[in-house]
Amino acid sequence: MRRRLIKKLCMVFGPRLPRIWLIVCLVSVFVLIVLSGSSSSSSFDSVTLTVKPDIYANYRRLKEQAVNDYLDLTSLSLGVSNLKELRICGKEREHYVPCYNVSANLLSGFKIGEEFDRHCEVSQGEPYCLVRPPKDYKTPLSWPVGRDVIWNENVKITKDQFLSSGSMTKRLMLMEENQISFHSDDGLMFDGVKDYSHQVAEMIGLGSDAEFYQAGVRTVLDVGCGFGSFGAHLLSLKLMPVCMAAYELTGSQVQISLERGIPAIIGNFNSRQLPFPSLSYDMVHCAECGILWDDKDGLLLIEADRILKPGGYFVLHGSSLSTKKGSMASPIEEFAQKICWTFIAQQEETFIWQKTIDAQCYSSSVQGAIPPCREEREDIQSYYQPLASCVGGTTSKRWIPIQNRSSGSQMIPAELEIYGKHCFFQQDEFYEDFESSLSALRNYWSLLTPLIFSDHPKRPGDEDPLPPYNMIRNVMDMNAHYGGLNAAFLEEGKSVWVMNVVPIRARNTLPVILHQGFAGVLHDWCEPFPTYPRTYDMLHANGLLSYLTSERCSITNLLLEMDRILRPEGWVVLSDEVGSIEKARTIATQIRWEARVIDLENGSDQRILVCQKPFVRK
Repeated sequence: MRRRLIKKLCMVFGPRLPRIWLIVCLVSVFVLIVLSGSSSSSSFDSVTLTVKPDIYANYRRLKEQAVNDYLDLTSLSLGVSNLKELRICGKEREHYVPCYNVSANLLSGFKIGEEFDRHCEVSQGEPYCLVRPPKDYKTPLSWPVGRDVIWNENVKITKDQFLSSGSMTKRLMLMEENQISFHSDDGLMFDGVKDYSHQVAEMIGLGSDAEFYQAGVRTVLDVGCGFGSFGAHLLSLKLMPVCMAAYELTGSQVQISLERGIPAIIGNFNSRQLPFPSLSYDMVHCAECGILWDDKDGLLLIEADRILKPGGYFVLHGSSLSTKKGSMASPIEEFAQKICWTFIAQQEETFIWQKTIDAQCYSSSVQGAIPPCREEREDIQSYYQPLASCVGGTTSKRWIPIQNRSSGSQMIPAELEIYGKHCFFQQDEFYEDFESSLSALRNYWSLLTPLIFSDHPKRPGDEDPLPPYNMIRNVMDMNAHYGGLNAAFLEEGKSVWVMNVVPIRARNTLPVILHQGFAGVLHDWCEPFPTYPRTYDMLHANGLLSYLTSERCSITNLLLEMDRILRPEGWVVLSDEVGSIEKARTIATQIRWEARVIDLENGSDQRILVCQKPFVRK
């Protein structure tokens, strides 16, 4: 259709039609289509994009086609339509994670553990290509079946690694011919995790782990999480666990946890701060995580203290801990006193400390050794900054003990006011973000449901996964604002979790997101995201493209990174200004996504780009 339109215009005006006249002609055609549509039917609602009766279907398709024709011709005028398609990466990059090249880091002079840290500056200049899935990759099973059973070929783990696994969570795996199962038919395999969770609850004075939420424990950073079984159990208790483990070439804890639909991110307690603000988590948990907490003069424990909320818990489980009950002789226990932690319980190989709720404790001469950070230091965003030797968060307006929080997942107005003083936002902005996100989610879902939940023909070699075939479980909001999309998913009762990403140079609303009990992280979208390929089912971003343009970051690199972390047949929903959407649509075509531009029809210059990544690129 588009080529016939261009050919007809060229016959009228000549083969060398000036681009400006081409655009003017198309705009005129576009206006006539809109006017003719308006004369025969009532106008669409200015915001809502819900599915209309059949009488409007042809008009809507015609309008969308007109928008796409306009974008095609504008792309021609910009000279970007003939760019070459990007090549497919080799087999060696099937599980490629940028910024974690250990050999290159060593050559660059990083050592004493720093070679395992994130170093994007070392990876700069590497040629971009489209990361391919493994040969026998299969679409993940729907939640909650996919939590307990994953396909072997989707992750990188060898049989030897499986057989040598010795941690509590790894022993719960059962490797079959083409699947990895995390439970047995009689349901007994999870008893160890359940018993352990119940034990931790009793150690902090609760009757059972079902009382975690009411006791203020809602967000848990599970360091060195094995393959996510403890996190899976916490999800069943309506908590938000985030698995965090170092980058691994094979047998990745993060990759397998995400494949199971459990929140996870690559991260390392080593030489830099984690990309979370101070006072982020209610509990930091480490079971056989392999971290020497008393190493580096206690800097790792200081970092754990920084991200713990007042009254939060530090849970340590491991056979290497040989300290007897009641003894304060170990280096960890001695240092814990210097950062105002109270040793509250030990049972067998499990030890628990609690962070103080008194911010003045860190200034006490009795405690002495570790000073609080200066106020200006706390204003620095903790995006991979060097580890600090001072205690952070003590002067924050967000110093709220976890036991004093209001019930429910969302903040009451008084807490909003406290957060507003620190994060520079107004209550009406918070509620507006939630309401607009809820409206947008309903609109997206009405558009995507016929596409996502349609019955696709079963591909050769597929087993019989439960419908829907195109499962959406892992969602990333790449410009999360106040977490409105996450709250809207909960409001709609969708079985998804959202990784809420706040760009580092944008307004830091991440404390608000984390306080609601959501998962979230700071990130610089000029760099790759710390995750493995094919780990998210849906990527959403509102206003991110125009923001990156103002930051002089490459939209091409962004979409290539999105392609890397998006699973085959996953979805992308971008909302932005028409110029940014136009660029993104052109790039989406290059990387062989199916793309559709949707006009909001409210007179604004905002457009929505909906894309789907193909299962196989031809």
